[in-house]
Amino acid sequence: MPRVIAALALLPFAGAAAAQDSSDETVTSMYLESIRWDTPALVAFLREMPKGADLHSHLSGAVYAESFLRWAAEDGACVSRVELRIIPGPCASGADTVAAAVALADGVLYSALVDGLSMRNWNAARVNGHDQFFATFGRMYSTRRRTGDMLAEAARRAAAGNVSYLELMLTPDGGAARSLGDRAGWLGDFARMRDTLLALGLDRVVALSRARIDSVEARRDTVLACGTAAADPGCAVTVRWLYQVARATPPQQIFAQILTGFVLSRDDPRVVGLNLVQPEDALIAMRDYSLHMRMIGALRPLYQSVRVSLHAGELASGLVPPEGLRFHVREAVEIAGASRIGHGVSVMHEDRPYELLAEMARRGVLVEINLTSNDVILGVKGRDHPLRAYLTAGVPVALSTDDEGVARSEMTMEYVRAAQQQLLRYPDLKAMARASLRHAFADEATKTRLTRELEAAFSRFESRIAQRAR
Repeated sequence: MPRVIAALALLPFAGAAAAQDSSDETVTSMYLESIRWDTPALVAFLREMPKGADLHSHLSGAVYAESFLRWAAEDGACVSRVELRIIPGPCASGADTVAAAVALADGVLYSALVDGLSMRNWNAARVNGHDQFFATFGRMYSTRRRTGDMLAEAARRAAAGNVSYLELMLTPDGGAARSLGDRAGWLGDFARMRDTLLALGLDRVVALSRARIDSVEARRDTVLACGTAAADPGCAVTVRWLYQVARATPPQQIFAQILTGFVLSRDDPRVVGLNLVQPEDALIAMRDYSLHMRMIGALRPLYQSVRVSLHAGELASGLVPPEGLRFHVREAVEIAGASRIGHGVSVMHEDRPYELLAEMARRGVLVEINLTSNDVILGVKGRDHPLRAYLTAGVPVALSTDDEGVARSEMTMEYVRAAQQQLLRYPDLKAMARASLRHAFADEATKTRLTRELEAAFSRFESRIAQRAR
């Protein structure tokens, strides 16, 4: 294939040795070089490529607006023409509020609602990407009764993109932990807070969470016909959960949620860790950031089997004062003891950034890289993104989707961005897919199985590409 032969000149190590190496992996790498700027061909290639795990995905943000609108119509919910949001029924009388079913028959309203519930057709002149992105979550359909359908959609899309493992962020107690925290009040002493929350019945919150996960997974199995001859490919995607903590809340609520996440992760093998969510630049999230890290650091020795991944460094210059950029990633690693970092965009603004990168590499702290999200929320992409700094320092990295429904993306397009905007080569992309499973929080037996399946999938994929290219 002329494309592949010509691509030899583009390889950084091109020469006689490279020309003589006809391994399937080398030919596949050459093929990627030949189509790097042929976007349609690149998309097709990367969709077919095995991708391992998506380690950073909020279930509520993984769903496309079209699905929320369809469910709202089925459930008799309503929409606001002005606020472009979905609201529970019954519908109030008036020109603004109409049945969601009306939107499915009105192309103009339907299109406006999809735009309001996502980043589609986002107009930076009207609202910045950060505010548009986070505003969508308040406009969505009540997700509680449809969480199983949401899981089915996420699993189905993962399978279509050759993703075999998902770690999804969810708050399965529906706010019960926050309410328990308010009952306890803020005591200022971590040990007393823990004892008080346990005495108030935190075990009931954990039981509620486990029951809801049972229900969500059962609904996923029904929607996808899992266990039947007509099973959807999404049934084969392994799903684990991260308990998500709403970080923009008072300290008594934060501590109660973090403790719930630790206990739930210890007691239920489907829940493999915890994470903090909501905008990192929000008032309480910034003011109490160090306090939150100390809470996690204080509880980790009591629950040593529980893993922690933290949104840290989802910040950019100008979003917060300069001093707010200088410590978030470091404290997540050194105080909270995070095994993974989500985003890490502001890492080079940290005090002594190269020492921090070396420490992360030494500890094997993986960074969950969300290229589309970092672009639309923070305006950081291409050369401005620190992905290259992480790779140069030997910090493990993996691509992830963050909120693919809101951002109107999916894992294949994250790989496209990595190839075109970050100029990563096929071996780089393959290494990231492998790292995603190596740093997953699932038990070792599950990771061993998934890794074995990934390597077999890579072998088949590279063989197909090589056969086409030769």
